Amino acid sequence: MLSTRRGVGAYRWELAMVAVTAVWGSTFVLVRDAVAQIPPFTFIAYRFLAAAVLLAALRPRLAAGGQPGLLAAGVAAGLALFAGYGFQTVGLQYTTASNAGFITGLSVVLTPLFAGLLLRQPPGRWPVLGACLAAVGLGLLSLQRLEVRQGDALVLGCAVAFATHILLLGRSAPRFSTYRLAVVQLATAGLVALAWAGLAGDLVAPASAEVWVALAITSVAASAGAFLVQTRAQREVSPTRTAVILTMEPVFAGLFGFLVAGERLSGRGWLGAGLILAGMLVAELGGRLPAAPGQPRTNGAQP
Repeated sequence: MLSTRRGVGAYRWELAMVAVTAVWGSTFVLVRDAVAQIPPFTFIAYRFLAAAVLLAALRPRLAAGGQPGLLAAGVAAGLALFAGYGFQTVGLQYTTASNAGFITGLSVVLTPLFAGLLLRQPPGRWPVLGACLAAVGLGLLSLQRLEVRQGDALVLGCAVAFATHILLLGRSAPRFSTYRLAVVQLATAGLVALAWAGLAGDLVAPASAEVWVALAITSVAASAGAFLVQTRAQREVSPTRTAVILTMEPVFAGLFGFLVAGERLSGRGWLGAGLILAGMLVAELGGRLPAAPGQPRTNGAQP
């Protein structure tokens, strides 16, 4: 009975994470248009600081206090978050929302590979095959004249940072208060971005209603709400499973890029995007495929 309850709880949090990916995917066009009017790191600073202040103000008792190791864990996750959004927000100035969404999704392939390096767990043949498929897809999607476009390369750096964030959160979320961990990581990302923007002389006040709307939506829904949900969800859902769920983000990004911005991919672009998604799914689900009759079922990892 206990295991059944846990299973139902994990299922609910997985559905919540799917909703989070829809929110994130829908903001690619919004953020791209906003950072055309305000410096990217200023936007990131306002977004995450507002989210941290909002959470702290809503439930001050939960946000206050501390646990041994929580501050370090939250700062580490926050730094990875800052790096991810820094690369992504700057990259969105030089590529399409659809491209950015698909390339960001490479973090799903990178997560098990990084787990092998950091946790010394061999990734197995399925993640390696998935990484190869995704790499070919990335080339088809973004290579022009045998060179990677600047925006696509920047967003690839974002994928690396987000994979690191998933792993860090997977290790710390089960051990610490969800609310406090969410506040610390959001505040860290916001403060680092604020310092970066200040040193660059880019601190300015939002000057248009479009930027204010983008900040309101990304601060409340895509930051405070979304990262609180992810932090809580990773108490129940493993990093690998979380990574699988996040494959929906580039799908939603492409959908909203099509519906809102009228973006179109060429035939080559669709093939590349399809290979990236295939690589993500093969990397995470290949070892769970049913075995042939008479053959043992494996998880895709080496013993």
